[in-house]
Amino acid sequence: MLSRHSQPNPSAAPVQKLRLRYAKRGRMRFTSHRDVARAFERGLRRAGVPMAHSQGFHPHPKISWAGAAPTGVASEAEYVEIQLVEPVDPGALAVELDAALPAGLDVLEVLPAGPGSLAERIDASRWRVELPGVPAKRLARAVDALLAATSAEVTKLTKDGKRTIDVRPSVVSAEVPETPED
Repeated sequence: MLSRHSQPNPSAAPVQKLRLRYAKRGRMRFTSHRDVARAFERGLRRAGVPMAHSQGFHPHPKISWAGAAPTGVASEAEYVEIQLVEPVDPGALAVELDAALPAGLDVLEVLPAGPGSLAERIDASRWRVELPGVPAKRLARAVDALLAATSAEVTKLTKDGKRTIDVRPSVVSAEVPETPED
C-alpha cells in the first residue's frame, strides 16, 4: 500500500501530480475507454494511492485522460494524469498500480507531471495500422494519394447524425514499410 496514513483526507489540496504511460494490450484492447477508466479507479483504490478528489456532492478522483484509444485498438502509449494528496515515489506507484490492474492494462512509466494540462502538451500521435491481405504496393499507392491530396473528407456518424470532416490536415506523415515479399 502506498498511503502512509490509514485514511488520507481526499478533499485536501493536491500536493503531487503524476503522469502515467500505460499500454492496452491483448484482450483488454476490446475494452471501452469508460471501462478502462473504471478499472484504473479500482486499481488506484486497491494500490492505496492517496488520490485527491473533486469537491461537491459526488466527489470523484482527480484523473485527467489524454484522449482514448478506440475500442478494439491496442496501444503502447496511452496517458493519464493523477493528482495526489500525499507525495509518493513514482517508481513504487508504478509497481503497485501495475499489480492492481487487470492483465492487459500495463503501467509502463510514472513521472512527475509538468505544468499545464496533459492535452496541451501532446502535439501528435503515432499510429501503426496493419491491413492483412492488402498488398504493400497497393497500400503505398493509396498512402501516396492521401499525402498528395489537399483534403480527405470522411463522413462520421455522431449522436447528432452524420458529420463530414476533413482528416487530411491531421495526417503529418505516413509510410508503408517495405516487406520481403514485395
